[in-house]
Amino acid sequence: MKSIRLKARAKINLGLDVLGKRADGYHEVRMVMQTIGIYDRLIITAIPEEEIRITSNLSFLPVNENNLIYKAARLLKDTCHYKGGVSIELNKFIPVAAGMAGGSSDAAATLWGLNQLFGLGLSVKRLMELGVSIGADVPYCIMRGTALAEGIGEELTRLPSVPHMWIVVAKPPVNVSTKLVYERLDMNEVQEHPDIDGMIAAIQSRNVEAIAAKMGNVLEGVTIPLYPVIDVIKQDMLSHGAMNAMMSGSGPTVFGIFPDEQTALDCQAYLRQKGDAKTIYITETFEVRTKGGRV
Repeated sequence: MKSIRLKARAKINLGLDVLGKRADGYHEVRMVMQTIGIYDRLIITAIPEEEIRITSNLSFLPVNENNLIYKAARLLKDTCHYKGGVSIELNKFIPVAAGMAGGSSDAAATLWGLNQLFGLGLSVKRLMELGVSIGADVPYCIMRGTALAEGIGEELTRLPSVPHMWIVVAKPPVNVSTKLVYERLDMNEVQEHPDIDGMIAAIQSRNVEAIAAKMGNVLEGVTIPLYPVIDVIKQDMLSHGAMNAMMSGSGPTVFGIFPDEQTALDCQAYLRQKGDAKTIYITETFEVRTKGGRV
């Protein structure tokens, strides 16, 4: 049976601003997205039965229509009317409910993989158009790399690749509902907005110090009061060599940019010893090297 193996990579937000609430209930955002080295592994196999089967290394994850992988496979099956079924094995390493687009990246990899496996001939642009109906981050997770995201997150402009950066990612043992965070966001209480244009300029200059200095996330004002441990981890990263540290997405994951691998390792060891974070990774920025393709 034909199969394909894919890496569904996590993202962080180098900058996240919310401009306001739209008439349709969604929020207008302006974000700088960056793919990093942490990834889930998907093995997608064609099967003769007309079914969508999902297995996972994490027993608490749904393997039915409530999983974004299932939704992606069903969407492509209904759209392209291909016969036969698919078995998808998910080995998950991206923290769950962490502000790192793990589920969206899994869905994006499923769309990409099925398009390749069944020779459906859909363009990257078409896959991204389909993906937004699953989730606002899915188009970016198909595109990957460094990008400006606007609208509800689906309007994407590719940016120059960031310079190589060492990153520590730490998730405390809490899960955050993105929906709840946006519901609690009061635009009248937002005192300061991240400098997204300044972040773009820093990326264009390939200046790591300037990139770190321009980091900002307007959602921290909502999530940190709910989960103060996020700020504790941020401060610990800053006091142990991070050039800057910030919550990714709606949280609760915190990431820090470090000047070198050894400083990142030392911070990781401290965070592990202290115990406020349940999951701690050292990773690097990921650069897309093939035009329109995945690596």
